[in-house]
Amino acid sequence: MRVFVTGATGFIGSRIVPDLIGAGHHVLGLARSDAGAQSLVAAGAQVQRGDLENLESLRSGAAASDAVLHVAFRHDWTRFAESCELDKRAIETIGAVLKSSSRPFIVSSGVGVAEGRAATEDDPPFPSSPSFPRVSEATAIALVEDGVNASVMRLPQVHDTEKQGLITPLIAIARTKGVSAYIGEGHNRWPAAHVTDVARLYRLVLEKATAGARYHAVAEDGVPLKDIATAIGRGLNVPIVSIAPEQAQEHFGFLGSFAGRDLRTSSVQTRANLGWNPTGPDLLTDLRNMRYMHA
Repeated sequence: MRVFVTGATGFIGSRIVPDLIGAGHHVLGLARSDAGAQSLVAAGAQVQRGDLENLESLRSGAAASDAVLHVAFRHDWTRFAESCELDKRAIETIGAVLKSSSRPFIVSSGVGVAEGRAATEDDPPFPSSPSFPRVSEATAIALVEDGVNASVMRLPQVHDTEKQGLITPLIAIARTKGVSAYIGEGHNRWPAAHVTDVARLYRLVLEKATAGARYHAVAEDGVPLKDIATAIGRGLNVPIVSIAPEQAQEHFGFLGSFAGRDLRTSSVQTRANLGWNPTGPDLLTDLRNMRYMHA
């Protein structure tokens, strides 16, 4: 199968590409720079030059492929609403090419679709709002009704010893503030999965997905924020402190609205339906072994 991968040179995409190639697929990877293009060629992939703003490049990549994995997202929290709109246009553009065909289209989204219990694959997407305007999942599901073989990959905190999703900026905040903080008792939890397990799941979804289905790339259903903050504090050798909810926005900045949320997420259905069994290190192990934590 020839697979067009957006975000092919990114943190997750760069792990997906060799996994796909190792399983016998051919990869066409989106690259916006010469360095990115060179890394794809070195991995054995073909290159589609462009980015999420270049809609014609997205159309060409999708038209030339048997399937599309949409992994790219511009992680610029200073322009989050703009990034979400860019993501929506990219999904719609690719979807228009794949309309009325059986070619799989896997769209990346996030967890956090339930409160007070572990979210399941049956839960609908979290409603968009001015504070969280991301609509990647809703856009993908709308495409299904228009004859696109689309499905959704919900991502937790994806980690290795260099990056950990939203925990990476938490580390930066702790370094800047001189304390590693959590809110209240820190019992709220964030789900996580090692990047190699997530890359393998993308391939399994590609090969076995059902149109309109949601898949949870979750190895750990929830790691307490107090435990995360403790690992960060020990790694940076800074105090570990609890702060009141009303202090969250000031302390965490753009992460203020996330730091106190309980995002527990189940992957029971995903594992059963796809035979996915995560084997990578857990989040706290990677935090303890971070390379730049001890720099």
